[in-house]
Amino acid sequence: MKKIGILFGKERSFPEAFVQRVNSKGIDGIVAEPVRIDKALQGQPSGYAVIIDRISQDVPFYRTWLKNAAVTGTAVINNPFWWSADDKYFNNCLMTQIGVPVPKTAILPSHDRPDDTSDESFSNLAYPLDWEGIFQEVGFPAYMKPFAGGGWKNVYKLHDKEEFFEKHRETGQLVMLLQEEIVFEEYYRCYCIGGKHVRIMPYEPRNPHHLRYVADFAPSAEKLQEMTDIVLKINRYLGYDFNTVELALRDGVPYAIDFCNPAPDADIKSVGAENFEWVVETAANYAIEKAQANNGGDNLTWGEYVKRSAGK
Repeated sequence: MKKIGILFGKERSFPEAFVQRVNSKGIDGIVAEPVRIDKALQGQPSGYAVIIDRISQDVPFYRTWLKNAAVTGTAVINNPFWWSADDKYFNNCLMTQIGVPVPKTAILPSHDRPDDTSDESFSNLAYPLDWEGIFQEVGFPAYMKPFAGGGWKNVYKLHDKEEFFEKHRETGQLVMLLQEEIVFEEYYRCYCIGGKHVRIMPYEPRNPHHLRYVADFAPSAEKLQEMTDIVLKINRYLGYDFNTVELALRDGVPYAIDFCNPAPDADIKSVGAENFEWVVETAANYAIEKAQANNGGDNLTWGEYVKRSAGK
């Protein structure tokens, strides 16, 4: 019997529906359940052929436990090694190299020194930075947000340099991005599962959270295909099995705004019944596919960037 597990926190609608959907299919030799961990010993298999990870970004214990599961043969979705190495600034840098439009972005050293550092720790950092050069490149209004993380935490919209310096002081030891504002005509949130299944969802981030998937626009067939190709390309290079990509259309050009969401919102109350059904069904089918293909060894998905770099 091959077990498919889902590792989650306080969310309920997606994990419960996922387990029920897999088991309802009655696939011989396949069963799904919530992951249960009663001990963690090095080199011992997890007992799961596949694990869907929905929570390790918030629980370091789970992240390192998942790495052991991966080393001992589990197909962990998403790859815990890559997810540990990834960040939003690197993602933007990679997009500039593969031809995906992204907002102009600068990374900023933390306003406060990290613990256990001193002025001497920053001998290679110019002081002050070339703030005028940064502001000229990015422009205002701009958004400042952490280079890693999500959930719209510590995100600021800034209108001028005076507001920038005021808000930057509030960020403490966080490493922040300063990013060009893309004034968009349409906005889309795009699920990608298995690196091949894409759902393009009209999305209005300016609405209250529970109404963001309620939008009065839709893409043309041509634009739908263009955005699908971009979503597939991004996930192919990053190597995510389960991700959402946010695309903002400015003058008809899709800009990738946020595309590192490896535990994306899948709650029925926010994504809506139709999107929820697609996510549950597609994730269940993909997990079953991965479980059936698991015959030991490395069952992780590695992105094109890593594979091409390792092949040099």
